[in-house]
Amino acid sequence: MEKYEIHKFLEEYKQKLMDMHQALQIDTKEPRLKELNEEIQAPEFWGDPKHAQTVIGQANALKDTISSYNSAKSQYNDIAEMVDLALEDADAMALLEESIEDLKSYMSELEKKALFSGKYDFNNCILELHPGAGGTESMDWADMLYRMYTRFCARKGFKTSVIDFQAGDEAGIKSVTLSIEGPYAYGLLKAERGVHRLVRISPFDSNARRHTSFCSCEIAPQIEETSDLVIPEEDLRIDTFCSSGPGGQGVNTTYSAVRVTHKPTGLFVACQKERSQIRNKEIAMTLLKSKLLELEIKKQEEELAKEKGEQMGINFGSQIRSYVFCPYTLVKDHRTDYEMGNINAVMDGDIEGFMLEYLKMKAGAKNE
Repeated sequence: MEKYEIHKFLEEYKQKLMDMHQALQIDTKEPRLKELNEEIQAPEFWGDPKHAQTVIGQANALKDTISSYNSAKSQYNDIAEMVDLALEDADAMALLEESIEDLKSYMSELEKKALFSGKYDFNNCILELHPGAGGTESMDWADMLYRMYTRFCARKGFKTSVIDFQAGDEAGIKSVTLSIEGPYAYGLLKAERGVHRLVRISPFDSNARRHTSFCSCEIAPQIEETSDLVIPEEDLRIDTFCSSGPGGQGVNTTYSAVRVTHKPTGLFVACQKERSQIRNKEIAMTLLKSKLLELEIKKQEEELAKEKGEQMGINFGSQIRSYVFCPYTLVKDHRTDYEMGNINAVMDGDIEGFMLEYLKMKAGAKNE
């Protein structure tokens, strides 16, 4: 590299580090990490194991972000110190050029972390799929999306568990609720909220005609059972019913499944994951709190969009992405115009690119 190229790089990445310091909110995260570490050291910390695991997860996330930024800053300083020697020695120049490429790659990954600036982005999340009108065709589309998301989670190393599952009468699914656990699960998957559109030759049409199907995807951050969000008893209606699906050991003969309805909003959740009605009710209440929290997040985003004169594109019923199998193959996100022609890869869970483009778009809009 020429001398001017090196100095141009140093100036550019000095500014990038300053921008990254602000984007990652390092000045806020460092004191918060100190608070969490003090809480972890307290003698009574493990009195509530579930809360303890949540705190440790938050601390690890903050520690990872801060150490990643400090590592980038250290790499930059090492490069700056190598410049004079590299201009005089060919071997040192080769090492300098390699270090510059390493820093560029590292900063690219760090910029992705800066996209997760939301309060709940690190949290686990709840994902729900509901097919639109169209009968078996739409239910099959919901099943295809269910497979796509579980494969994406497997790629990321996220843990998934089915909380509620309603199978279709002939094929597919009527609805499914998934719990997804992993770092930044909500931060990534919140990009999937909205309606997904499928265009294909229907395997259920004897005349082999092209059909269009829709399925809505709802995403909510998981919050602790010990959350400060309190729901008055009079606002709730709790119903019990027999679990559906494969039987065994009385699972379908007892009223263990629980449905909780929040009367003021009309929101409802169901859980039939456990054999115990009490445990299913606990899980359902946690889910309801998560959905109420997501409702509040939506309201805040809508208010912000009104102030900016924008038209919201993430409301229920909006079409965020199209998956076209015929007459050509293409998956296109209508919010960002990001697209992929390899539809099989997408249906096998290769969807992180869509999520990151959406987060970049939101981050850009936020900074305007």
